[in-house]
Parts: sequence; C-alpha cells; structure tokens
Amino acid sequence: MSVKVVMSSRTAQWPPLEIAYQGDRLAGIDEVGRGPLVGSVVAAAVILNPSKPIDGLTDSKKLTARKREALDGEIRQKALAYCVAEASAAEVDALNIYHATHLAMRRAIDGLTPAAEYLLVDGNRLPGHTLPGQAVVKGDLRHRAIAAASILAKVARDAQMVALDQRHPEYGFARHKGYPTTAHLAALEAHGPLPEHRQSFAPVKRQLALL
Repeated sequence: MSVKVVMSSRTAQWPPLEIAYQGDRLAGIDEVGRGPLVGSVVAAAVILNPSKPIDGLTDSKKLTARKREALDGEIRQKALAYCVAEASAAEVDALNIYHATHLAMRRAIDGLTPAAEYLLVDGNRLPGHTLPGQAVVKGDLRHRAIAAASILAKVARDAQMVALDQRHPEYGFARHKGYPTTAHLAALEAHGPLPEHRQSFAPVKRQLALL
C-alpha cells in the first residue's frame, strides 16, 4: 500500500507524491554543490520525527540564509536522525561529479542512527544504495524530509565556502560559494587554481594548462 503526500500549495503543479512505505524510518536525501568549481559536494539525509513537526520546510534555495540557519538548528534538534556527508574535490575529479554526488549521498544514508528503511531522493536517480526508495523530481518542494536534507546540506556547504573565503579572500568564495560567476572566473585567472579547486572542471583545467 502506498501513501499520498501533498506538501503545500506551492507544489500544486505536481501530482500528489505516492510513497510505497508507511513506517517512521523514511529518510529524505538531497545534495548541494554539483555546479561549483571548488570544494566538496555535500549531501544530507534526514529522518523527521512525526511527533516533533517543523514549520517552514521547503527547498533551501527559496529561503534566506538566516531562515536556513534557523531551520538547520531546529532540524538537528527535532529530527529522529540526520547525517551530513560529502565527497571531496579530489573524489569529484576521480569519479566525476555524478558518481561523487551519489557517494556523498550513500555516506549520509549510512551515517543515520537509527538507520533508514526507505529513501526519498531528490532528483531522477537513486544513489545506488541497498535500501529501497524512490527518486522524486523537485523533491525538496514535494516532501518535508527532502526539504530538511536540502537545508542541512546547503548550510553545511555554505559554511565551508565561508571558511575557505577566510583563508583566500581574494577569490570571493563567501559571495559566490564557488559557482562559476564572472567574479570567480576572473579571480581564477588572476590567482590560479587552489588545491581545493576541482581540476576536472573545464575553467580550472584551462588555468592549470597555462601553468
């Protein structure tokens, strides 16, 4: 038997999400950081506690930084389980971003205590874990557990970029979070790649070829 879930009016353009699981160990999984030129890809897995509801969960990109950080703390306090994991820039280069993203997701799933029984993964592909589950397009807008995972992953990766900015302020990581903005590309050209840059990504690869 499946369960139908409707998250809010914001998802009215999508049909109700049908989930083939009815227990309390459903984990939402999402990632942040596939597009940047630098740093890890970060994934989170969250099992929400039905007895401790959290208001305001939605796609992390639709929230202000202050609201994300407030919800991050509330999720960590109230969730039945959560885990934030990553795959490094070196792993992205070795595996490619697609496989590194799934590696980070599997690490997050394996870090849950208690363990998950069913997975809801944002996107259109499952990460190759042994647990049953389903991929959900626009999942961070359609299910609260995926939204919670998107918030944890976003806050964690943004914090990494702020820390990197403190070590290398000339690159502007706190502003662009490692994405290939005009400012980041100009800094990359002026100062060259850092060890944290993803060497397999084309703009970084081009600069390395000039060294």
